[in-house]
Amino acid sequence: MVHFVGAGSGAVDLITLRGKKLIDSADVVIYAGSLVNPELLSSCKAGCEIYNSAKMTLEEVIRVMENSEKEGKATVRLHTGDPCLYGAIREQMDILEEKNIPYDYCPGVSSFCGAAAALRAEYTLPDVSQSVVITRMEGRTPVPELEKIEAWAKHQSTMLIFLSMGLLEQLEEKLMKGGYDKDTPAAIVYKATWPEEKVFPCTVSTIYKTAKENNITKTALIIVGKVLKSSYERSKLYDPGFTTEFRKGTDGYSYGEGECE
Repeated sequence: MVHFVGAGSGAVDLITLRGKKLIDSADVVIYAGSLVNPELLSSCKAGCEIYNSAKMTLEEVIRVMENSEKEGKATVRLHTGDPCLYGAIREQMDILEEKNIPYDYCPGVSSFCGAAAALRAEYTLPDVSQSVVITRMEGRTPVPELEKIEAWAKHQSTMLIFLSMGLLEQLEEKLMKGGYDKDTPAAIVYKATWPEEKVFPCTVSTIYKTAKENNITKTALIIVGKVLKSSYERSKLYDPGFTTEFRKGTDGYSYGEGECE
């Protein structure tokens, strides 16, 4: 059995209970060495085989999984954050299915959640932004034409930008070309939830300058949007005048059959 496990955003105690249990009982662990906190491997049982996938190709990773399965061993494929985002797990799962190797998937805490905690921010605020765009800059790996930064920027929603620290000058240009004002609040969060976590508030037009001045070149997430510094309307959910399925407010609203909040 192969278990895909989200390692969490960095802090050792932010892995799920299920994920920790799978790591502790694994016979083989293949971990994303460039991003996963190595302290998570300290509880591996004696004799556990550990592989750093940063130095491996897809074919080499699959070969380890295949050999492990033939020997009746339990394998953990340990990815950073939650591997549903930029984890390159679909290609692994498809090959395992072709080879009839069973697998499952244990989710993890993504770095964008850790970044919100570091910023003490809420990405969705009434009358400010009710949508979150998770994306990255186009570099050596292209993005679909309709998903380029300037296209998303037109929506003025909260943007969480991964894998783009080497392209910050172009990022600023594309954000402003798409519609963000140069003074739109932004932030760089370096190694969210790790002991060395750092937060750098800035604006859309000072992202590159801020990163350069603080020597931040990788392992950071960029957050853009008015939710970082804006007035907002109180949430209706806890407003005494707003009726919900569970609480009667003063607005006189009555739920119809089959209707829910």
